[in-house]
Amino acid sequence: MERTSGICRFGDTELEVLRVIECLRKAGMEIKDIRLFMEWCAEGPSTYPKRKAMFEERKAHMESEIAKMNRALDMLRFTCWYYEQAIQDGSEDRLEALIPDDLPEEIKDVYENAHAR
Repeated sequence: MERTSGICRFGDTELEVLRVIECLRKAGMEIKDIRLFMEWCAEGPSTYPKRKAMFEERKAHMESEIAKMNRALDMLRFTCWYYEQAIQDGSEDRLEALIPDDLPEEIKDVYENAHAR
């Protein structure tokens, strides 16, 4: 990293390191684990398997979190649809009779994902 008049100038390598650190933080990785990753990078190629395993674990964690968020989003989608219909109908009577088997196809998948365990 260069310094000019007290100002840090980052090169491509430093910027890529910062991008990786930012990604890991956004993925929920703790600082101590990011520090460990950086130590492994400094150790060289012998740590490739450890680094890959760390990223595989983070990827699996993020995929799980995304699935949970998608279920929550589908619950919101379904509920918005439900109340839109209830407003149009003036009651919930028709809707209660539709759940779960007779829902329109365009909302059935949303309902099922929202209620998946």
